[in-house]
Amino acid sequence: MTPLSSSSSQSYVKDPRNDGVEIYVNGEFFKREDAKVSIFDAGFVLGDGVWEGLRLINGKLLAIDEHINRIFEGANSIQLDIGYSKAELIEEIWKCLRHNDMHDGVHIRMMISRGRKSTPNQDPRFIVGGATIVIVAEWKQPNPALKETGLKLMTSTIRCSTPDVFDLRLNSHSRLNFIQALLQAINMGADEALMLDNRGFVASCNSTNFFIFRGDELWTSDGLTCFNGITRKKVIKLWRDAGMTVHEKPFTLAEVYAADEAFVTGTLGGITPVASIDGRAIGSGKPGPKTARMNEIYQAYVAS
Repeated sequence: MTPLSSSSSQSYVKDPRNDGVEIYVNGEFFKREDAKVSIFDAGFVLGDGVWEGLRLINGKLLAIDEHINRIFEGANSIQLDIGYSKAELIEEIWKCLRHNDMHDGVHIRMMISRGRKSTPNQDPRFIVGGATIVIVAEWKQPNPALKETGLKLMTSTIRCSTPDVFDLRLNSHSRLNFIQALLQAINMGADEALMLDNRGFVASCNSTNFFIFRGDELWTSDGLTCFNGITRKKVIKLWRDAGMTVHEKPFTLAEVYAADEAFVTGTLGGITPVASIDGRAIGSGKPGPKTARMNEIYQAYVAS
C-alpha cells in the first residue's frame, strides 16, 4: 500500500481491497464502476444536499451520535427530508459495513441529496420522489508521511463566509469556494489553503480546522466562520480536560507567524501538523512536541 500523490490532509494510503467494495445507493449495492445517480439528481444539478464523513475503528463508529445529529441539523436547515429516523440511518450505515465485511480502519462518506428532479433547475418543488442516499465505505488510512513532515499552507484570498452568505456548519455539497482556495494553494506549491474570515482574522483551512500553540496555550478561531468540526470540538475538550488552556478567539496572521506550532484537524487525518505558512516556518519548521502530545491524547481517546 502506497500513499497517493496528494500531500493535503485528505491524502491517504491506497488500499487494493477498495477495488472490491460495493457502494450503497438508496438501499442497494453496486460495484464501484456501476454505482450511479441520475443526471437529474439535485446533488448533481446544484449541489443541493448534505454529507458526513465518519470513521469505523475497532468495530465502532467514532462519535456517531455527533455525526448523525450534524447531518440531520444540516438537512433540516434546507428542508431536506432524509426519509429515515436517526436510528434508521445509522442502521443503513451498518448495513453497508456488514455487506462489505468491514470492521476496522474504514472511512465512510455518506452523501444525501434532495433527490431526482423532473428537470434540471433550482426550485425544490420539482423533486420527484424522495432523497438520494449514497454511502461509500473504504479502507482508508491517512498518509503517515504528513505526520513526519507537516503541511505547507498558503493564505488564500478567498474568505470563509458568514452564515448570512453561506453557513459552513451545513456540510453542504456545494464546495466551490473551498476548491478555489485549495487551487490557489496548490498552484503556489502548498498543500492546503489557510482562509481568513470577513474581518481578516484566521478562520480555517479549505477542508480542516486550524489550531496554533503559543506556549502551552492552544488557540483556535472563535468559531463564527469555521467548520462545525467534531474533531475540532473533541480536541478543544481533550486539551482542557488535560488541565491546559484553550482560547477560542479572533487572532491574526501575525500571531500565527509567531506561533510555536500549528496543526489542523479533520475526521480522516485526526491531527495533522503544519510545518510552514506562506513560505514561513512555524516554530522549528517541523512537527513539534506539543502537537505530538495533543495527538497522543487524541489517539488515546480514539482507541478507547
